[in-house]
Amino acid sequence: MKISIRGDKVKVTDSIKNYIEEKLEKIDKYFDDPSNVEAKVVIKIERDRQKVEITIPLKNFILRAEESQKDVYAAVDMLVDKIERQIRKNKTRLQSQMRKTKDVRDFSVKIIDEIEEEEEEEQFKIVKRKEVEAKPMSEEEAILQMELIGHDFYLFKNQDTMKPTLVYKRKDNQYGIIETI
Repeated sequence: MKISIRGDKVKVTDSIKNYIEEKLEKIDKYFDDPSNVEAKVVIKIERDRQKVEITIPLKNFILRAEESQKDVYAAVDMLVDKIERQIRKNKTRLQSQMRKTKDVRDFSVKIIDEIEEEEEEEQFKIVKRKEVEAKPMSEEEAILQMELIGHDFYLFKNQDTMKPTLVYKRKDNQYGIIETI
């Protein structure tokens, strides 16, 4: 696996790099060809904690996790465990996706049968369905509407593009926009 590690306002030492590379080798076994997989690691400092983000973009999906701890080594340990859990938890869905595409080469992750099912497979269950009229409005107006109803997201029709657009509140209390193509 190719690993790119960068520090955001923090110097990444050789010992941290070596530790991250050693830990990420643990998930190489899940990939058919680990040499074609690239993991991007970002280390940041937020207040008195160190935040580590790992993103592994694959052809059909993205594995991503982030963790904030006082110790960067503890954060890396937890992140690798999170990514492994993501793969294990979605094992059945990943296998059905492989069957749908009928081309194993299209799918970058191989599922190992020896993995013991630690968790029951979670089924997605829709408990509520709602229809809304997406009115044309500006992004600022959509943010205001979202804040007024007390939600973390708001669906609207962008008045400039007339496309369905979603505004959402991020963990850092900033806002993000998702637009359809």
